[in-house]
Amino acid sequence: MSSGFRNVIFFIILLAAAFVGYKYMIEPANKSLSAQKVRVSQKQDKLSKLNKIRSKIKDLDGQVKELQSALDFFESKLPPSSEIYKVLRQVTLIAKEHGLTAKTIKALKTKEKNGYVEQPLEMELEGDFLAYYEFLTDLEKMDRITRISKFEIKKMDTNDGDASATFVMSIFFQRVSI
Repeated sequence: MSSGFRNVIFFIILLAAAFVGYKYMIEPANKSLSAQKVRVSQKQDKLSKLNKIRSKIKDLDGQVKELQSALDFFESKLPPSSEIYKVLRQVTLIAKEHGLTAKTIKALKTKEKNGYVEQPLEMELEGDFLAYYEFLTDLEKMDRITRISKFEIKKMDTNDGDASATFVMSIFFQRVSI
């Protein structure tokens, strides 16, 4: 065997070893590496999403505290059901202060909501037309949550400026848990 022939065979063996090494070692390693890169990329995406959610959760804690303080504020404006007559007395006193006469006060059906109860009262007042405005502004200043609906006012024939008003006033109070 000549040295040139040996060199060609050696070169072919080297090429075959390189091909076998690439085919059975490097190519699977590259596939494994690219698959791991994809998994790492997916995990990094999940981690960034988790960090965004975590920052929102911190904001959420603050928002929950803010909403809780607002809820506490509004609940402080709702009297317990045992004080409903105190609120009604306060409304009639405001009406009397402005020269209005309560003709009728009729309790309507109670409406239960989430955590509170609405007690609508149908009221009929008579008096000076301008006194109604002052009466309504004083009702707004009350420390309790109220709502007036179905307000109807009619001129009376007795004195000039006198009117009769019929309306439904809702008083909201806390549901009593026993």
